Amino acid sequence: MVELLRVAPVAEELARRFTAVGHRLYLVGGSVRDALLGRLGGDLDFTTDAHPQRVTELLEGWAETIWDTGIEFGTLGAYRHGTTVEITTLRADTYDRVGRNPEVSFGDTIEGDLLRRDFTVNAMAVEIAERTFVDPYDGMTALLRRRLDTPATPQESFADDPLRMLRAARFVAQLGFEPAERVTEAMTEMASQIERITPERVQAELSKLLCGPYPRQGVEMLVDTGLAEHVLPELPAMRLEIDEHHQHKDVYRHSLVVLDQAIDLERSADPDAEPDLVLRLAALLHDIGKPATRRFESGGGVSFHHHEVVGAKMARKRLRALRYPKDVINDVADLVYLHLRFHGYGEGNWSDSAVRRYVTDAGRLLPRLHKLVRADCTTRNRRKARALQRSYDDLEERIDRIAAEEDLAKVRPDLDGNEIMRLLGIGPGPEVGRAWKHLKELRLDRGPMEYDEAVSELYLWAREQGIRASDE
Repeated sequence: MVELLRVAPVAEELARRFTAVGHRLYLVGGSVRDALLGRLGGDLDFTTDAHPQRVTELLEGWAETIWDTGIEFGTLGAYRHGTTVEITTLRADTYDRVGRNPEVSFGDTIEGDLLRRDFTVNAMAVEIAERTFVDPYDGMTALLRRRLDTPATPQESFADDPLRMLRAARFVAQLGFEPAERVTEAMTEMASQIERITPERVQAELSKLLCGPYPRQGVEMLVDTGLAEHVLPELPAMRLEIDEHHQHKDVYRHSLVVLDQAIDLERSADPDAEPDLVLRLAALLHDIGKPATRRFESGGGVSFHHHEVVGAKMARKRLRALRYPKDVINDVADLVYLHLRFHGYGEGNWSDSAVRRYVTDAGRLLPRLHKLVRADCTTRNRRKARALQRSYDDLEERIDRIAAEEDLAKVRPDLDGNEIMRLLGIGPGPEVGRAWKHLKELRLDRGPMEYDEAVSELYLWAREQGIRASDE
């Protein structure tokens, strides 16, 4: 328990306060699991036989901050010396099996408390004062075997709280564990029960899953058990849809490969960066428009025309249903929409104008778009794969060259709105916006213009629109 000893000062200080008045304090659940895995963070979970009011009294004078937002469930939080602790009274809850919130009742044994927990690897405890290890459901063996199982039967556990099925897939993605056969069987039997869970909680688990070290395994578990049909149905719908560029892979499998490759590019760019949820969602969903746009062509071919347009709309709709933040929804949908744009680049035949538009349309998403487009190359034909990568290398070099000459990150008309109004002698209104847009299009086509040239173009546009400029 090297990791436990590292945080022992806070844990032991707290334990002494509890034992001094006849109570026990246990480090419990994920904190014990993570300590054994050597990955314990600064958040510690405890359980105790003391009731919430007594816990509050024991924390006062010790904690720098106390919060009681979970007190109705027997939980209090506190902060001291850089460590956050949550202390929950021993519980023996019952569930109505309609929602997922329990009818809280306090228990009197650590074994009973651990029985109600989701998985055996989270059902271990350490009694702090005496350093006693409590493992009634053989969580240590499961941890050593990297196996995910439940203390009670999976059917009982998932009926009490269906969110645990998503948590199973999340732990597979986070820890690389293998689920017990009975766990996957119960998930498959009970997949529809996940509809008892709010979209916000589903979204939180899905995001944690995708940001884990092994998200592909977690996604495969969702699809294989049927859970994805209820939380992300567009994903299993991609199975059996043959991608025209990859005749030996269905679109679902192709999307998993793209996810893997996008993560590799993400990590190689910055090994210490936090997982990029937007990039991972975009990689997983970039081809969800293919089933709806599949067309069988004469001669045995298959096409997916405009699947990026349809896919962007589908991604936006699904992510809204899962209550993702607006910025995440917009970014993922934009990446899905833009991911095919590069394939018109060919052998470097784009004009500088086309390159500017690519950069401008991508905006701040350009680094992510680079990764997504490169990850989308999954062909087994090595010659073709090398050619695609060389072509994208060429595009990035052109972007860098043009960016060195122009500020591509801030492409805007050579005249601002105030100058447009002054030159045309008009006030604020839609004409100003239309003039601004026209000048921006010229800026993209030609690059930076001299002031006199921009003014001349503005006057020309104004005459075509029937607007008589006051300065002409």
